[in-house]
Amino acid sequence: MSDAGVRFPFSAVVGQDRLKLALILSAVSPGIGGVLIRGEKGTAKSTIVRGLAPLLGEDSRVVDLPIGATEDRVIGSLDLTRVLRDGEARFTPGLLAQADGGVLYIDEVNLLSDHLVDVLLDAAASGRVTVERDGVSHTQAAAFVLVGTMNPEEGELRPQLLDRFGLVVDVAGARDVDERVEIVTSRLAFDADPQGYAERFADAEADLAQRIAAARDRVATVRIPQRELRRIAGVCSHLDVDGLRGDIVVARTAAAHAAWRGADEIDADDVRVAVELALPHRRRRNPFDESSMTDQQLDDALDAGEQAAGPRDESESGPQQPDGPDDSGPNSDGPDSGGPDSGGPEPDDDPDGPDTDPPDTDPPGGSGAPTGPDFGSAPGGARIRTFRAEGVGDGDVGRRSRARTSRGITTRAVDFGPRTGVHLFGTVLAAAHRSSGDGLPALIADDLRGAERIGTEANLVVFVVDLSGSMTARARLTAVRNACVDLLRDSYTRRDRVAVVVACGRDAYVAVPPTRSVDLAVARLAQVRTGGRTPLAEGLHRALEVIERARRTDPERRPLLVALTDGRATAGADAPRRADAAADEVARRGVCAVVVDCEQGLVRLGLAADLARRLGAQYATMDSLTSSGLAEHVRGVA
Repeated sequence: MSDAGVRFPFSAVVGQDRLKLALILSAVSPGIGGVLIRGEKGTAKSTIVRGLAPLLGEDSRVVDLPIGATEDRVIGSLDLTRVLRDGEARFTPGLLAQADGGVLYIDEVNLLSDHLVDVLLDAAASGRVTVERDGVSHTQAAAFVLVGTMNPEEGELRPQLLDRFGLVVDVAGARDVDERVEIVTSRLAFDADPQGYAERFADAEADLAQRIAAARDRVATVRIPQRELRRIAGVCSHLDVDGLRGDIVVARTAAAHAAWRGADEIDADDVRVAVELALPHRRRRNPFDESSMTDQQLDDALDAGEQAAGPRDESESGPQQPDGPDDSGPNSDGPDSGGPDSGGPEPDDDPDGPDTDPPDTDPPGGSGAPTGPDFGSAPGGARIRTFRAEGVGDGDVGRRSRARTSRGITTRAVDFGPRTGVHLFGTVLAAAHRSSGDGLPALIADDLRGAERIGTEANLVVFVVDLSGSMTARARLTAVRNACVDLLRDSYTRRDRVAVVVACGRDAYVAVPPTRSVDLAVARLAQVRTGGRTPLAEGLHRALEVIERARRTDPERRPLLVALTDGRATAGADAPRRADAAADEVARRGVCAVVVDCEQGLVRLGLAADLARRLGAQYATMDSLTSSGLAEHVRGVA
């Protein structure tokens, strides 16, 4: 084997024991539903996943699914060439069939279209994929270990999809100096002589593969006593896990862990390991909830499970079978370990958020007044509904504005190209136009017509948030907090990129640069102080700078500017005139905008409405930010 085909041995990886255990358990019992790996760049995620395939059998391999893959490429499709040339309906298998018996690996799964993620998860759970389309019914084997990786800073999975992954593991780079040195040393040794390095771990790899195969054979016979089922139900009930998928996955994972350690029956230790891997991410109620679980929360849940399990009935499962090796990792000594240490490059440090100048004045309200909005708390109002960019765009698939996409409703036949599917009726009609009256001629390449499909795209939503002194009275602060979190949640569910510009004090600054991670936006906003004057002109100029920079790297993504302000401009010389000029510039550049008027009280100046008129923006009051209000005010953003 050439060095190019040698993979870093799974058993040689330093650290990341929990990740390796999760992958092994998913390989032992594919019905668990796969593993989602969340973490920083350079934490050996890909190295570990690619090292697993050789342990699953001689013909096993890792099949990569690109995030830009089409549905036909994933599930398979008719061979159009054979149909047009020979009149034969032959089915071409997709990536799911190619991954049968191995590992299907999706890097940045959070960027994959949701309907493809659903298909993948269904196939991973059932072991088969069925295609019913174009008059053809086809079923193919697709028994694979599904592994997805993601960097949470690039955007989260929707909770519904997150719940479909059986196990979730959060990984981070090593902080211990000795461990970091060991990781770098092992990586350099592998790079210098891949073949020789792999041969050093050949025996360990063979032993690990044999253990996985034995656990696979054993798992179907592992007993799950009624007492342990009650324990699992008690834990899930205590954690308020929705539905029963969590109970089922925990039971399957516990059985796989028991089989991995050579036992014939699951016990409380197996349940604990399963709960740690399968339940923390199922506790989220909205996109801003933490998806992890503290040791105290875990212990409390297990105590509740112990109470639900009740006293042990020795007659329930008969005499205990002797356990196999009392370890849970490839080379470890306890159920909490997962295997040999892992190696790989370390992550780059994530830069902290921008420093800010202190505000000109403290927020009113005395010592009891909040220093900044509690953006992480649950919103008080109803959820925001749709506001869209006007017209039809060509951006990435999302859920906000109308756009020409590779999926969606077919509207008409257009010229055939690499980004269009085949419009069958248009193609046949084009051939018919060449007919001399003697029936339909044979199809040629020039007859092909593409299908224009209209779906929805994601946008860049830039929030300009006025947190000046005029906005920080307690009631106003609460209203602005709720509105901002509601709007951020709306952007999250529509797969937008979001950026946040904060205007307060002497200047405005970019608190959150464009990101898909709304969690990151909320975390950064939680650190923002309020007070001082209102640099409205500076806020609008900063927003334009963000939009122009993003346009250079992603020209197809249309921007939306959402300003939460009372419309006052008080910072700097000639502030109102400069704010008007900035608004005129935004309108001149054709940026779609919404102004949310945060002014409250009996006497209102109406400055936010004036700002909306200058921007050519839709206007909404705080009171209209409800499921009915904003939808009525902002059907399409001019």
